[in-house]
Amino acid sequence: MFDTRGASGSADDINAMEIHHDWYTKFVKECRSGQLCLHEFKHVLDLPGLTPEANNYVEQVFHTFDMNKDGFIDFLEFIAAINLVIRGKIDQKLKWYFKLYDADGNGCIDKKELLSIFTAIQAINGHTDMSAEEFTNMVFQNIDMNNDGELTLEEFISGVERDGNLMDLITKSFDLSSVLKVIQNSRRHSI
Repeated sequence: MFDTRGASGSADDINAMEIHHDWYTKFVKECRSGQLCLHEFKHVLDLPGLTPEANNYVEQVFHTFDMNKDGFIDFLEFIAAINLVIRGKIDQKLKWYFKLYDADGNGCIDKKELLSIFTAIQAINGHTDMSAEEFTNMVFQNIDMNNDGELTLEEFISGVERDGNLMDLITKSFDLSSVLKVIQNSRRHSI
């Protein structure tokens, strides 16, 4: 069931296997069909009083998890997303975050998209160290190298990797671990 090739047998590897097993058990109990639709995903999250922005963010997370774009999250997509969030390399996470922020799918992130996503994440996570406007302006000021008001994937990854403070802020603010924790906690209560 678990790929142990190259596993060093460390506590981290064992812990990761336990986490995957725990998620598998929860997924099977919550989703007997093996596929989670958007409505079920929102039900599982059980976040009361979502703002329209936060609701849009949850939908964007769902669509990003739905890698084959069939309108469902199956177990493999679910585990792939969790594995990426928990154990993925930073460049993989940044590509995934970029895809999440690029709401219209045009291959660029504009200020409106980043502002919308950051506002939604603040509504869910409660991060309020800076306003969504301040964050958006800082990101574009620091990494929009050609000043065209859009970030390409290359600009985004190289800019974030170059700026340690921005890397920390994005990792903390946009880390989907908090969304996964919400899913895990709500499933604990529903099992």
